[in-house]
Amino acid sequence: MTIDWQKEVEARKDDLLKDLGDLIRINSIRDVEHGTKEEPLGPGPAAALRKVLEFGDRDGFVTKNIENVAGHIEYGDGEEMFGLLGHVDVVPVDDNWDTDPFEPVIKDGKLYARGSADDKGPSIAAYYAMRIIKDLELPISKKIRFIFGTDEESEWVGIHRYMEVEEMPKVGFSPDAQFPIINGEKGILSYEVTFAPKTNAEAGDFDLVSFKSGLRTNMVPGDATAVLKVNDEAKVANMKAAFDAFIEKSEVKGEFAENNGEITITVIGKGAHAQEPKFGVNSATFLAAFLADYNLDGNGANYIQTIAEYMHLDYNGKKLNAYTKHDVMGETTSSANLFDYSADGDKKVTLNVRHPEGIDKDTILANMEEVLKAADVSIAIIGDVKTPHYVPATDPLVKTLLDVYEEHTGLEGHEESIGGGTYGRILERGVAYGAMFPGEENVMHQPNEFMPIDSLFKATAIYADVIYRLVK
Repeated sequence: MTIDWQKEVEARKDDLLKDLGDLIRINSIRDVEHGTKEEPLGPGPAAALRKVLEFGDRDGFVTKNIENVAGHIEYGDGEEMFGLLGHVDVVPVDDNWDTDPFEPVIKDGKLYARGSADDKGPSIAAYYAMRIIKDLELPISKKIRFIFGTDEESEWVGIHRYMEVEEMPKVGFSPDAQFPIINGEKGILSYEVTFAPKTNAEAGDFDLVSFKSGLRTNMVPGDATAVLKVNDEAKVANMKAAFDAFIEKSEVKGEFAENNGEITITVIGKGAHAQEPKFGVNSATFLAAFLADYNLDGNGANYIQTIAEYMHLDYNGKKLNAYTKHDVMGETTSSANLFDYSADGDKKVTLNVRHPEGIDKDTILANMEEVLKAADVSIAIIGDVKTPHYVPATDPLVKTLLDVYEEHTGLEGHEESIGGGTYGRILERGVAYGAMFPGEENVMHQPNEFMPIDSLFKATAIYADVIYRLVK
């Protein structure tokens, strides 16, 4: 039997876009501050999970909600299980959006909204692929289980809880990256660098009052702000002129304001996913690079000089001796993404490091401690730690996924590794598969995130075809 998968998608495209719009309108940023016993990761992620499970109930699937932190939609009753893994949470938003990030807008063939590309759009595409197989009553020999998490963008609490209480498939994919396939994922972890305060720090021409930047450990910061106390008024005019010149020749924009003996400097760069920091413009390290030329108080100078010397324009961790390279998995990436300095409080920087096989978290930690010894810092590994994951190109799963991709696109498939972390790495033979196509702009984690509508439908057809081949 020959199935026109694209035709089946076309017949459901209006329903698909409506469901996606309903899901996008839920602000599902992880919000533990407003979490409750019933909704521990916040009301938004829980509501988004319930919404996607509602789609499954409506369409006649078996669904299960695990404590409002994870759940699944299931079809079939075979002994073997094939897994799909997506997430309904999204990363935070800033003020640099041109539209409401939680109200989908279609313009020039693109659907703009937070989560359109990461990961609500691709997850709904994979869900509709599953629905097409059910609607057509195609014979299948395996159970299909679509598992949804609610904090993939942070600590994976939801999916880890799910794994504690539910059976997990051994094989499957996550529609949370790009085509043709991601069969290798680097190790991912964050290092928090804490600066010891100098009790008798000398004053400078300017005292650093505060330095703030960043939203999440996995996002290159798009804006940064420093507040300086002025101790030498005669130096202000020269600093203002130098800042204007700095902005003129740099990739950043900025503002400089003086009021009541304090200077506030804001730098606007470009946010990006921490897996590819070179595609962002790190506002905080640019601001530090500017301030490093000035005579600051002892604590402020130590903080700023360390950032400028060891973290600015260093996308591979070479300055911190965190670098390694792997033939298949590529190079280490490093990005300083959270900055929290207060003259009378914390003085911290959090770096996100993504490494291939060949180096481990403890070696990186020891190397960083040695490099930054003179800065008098302590360094700790924080949050979830993910080790490198690789499924060989010879695996039948990888071969089938690439075959279907080639048939639908006419493009040659090939294996690829990324610095991003997807739920695919949870499975013994798990990979990431779509939904971004080669040549498309990667706008995940950025303002004005979008998903091309045609690509969304094409991905749905590919998913339907490949899932059916793997479970029939």
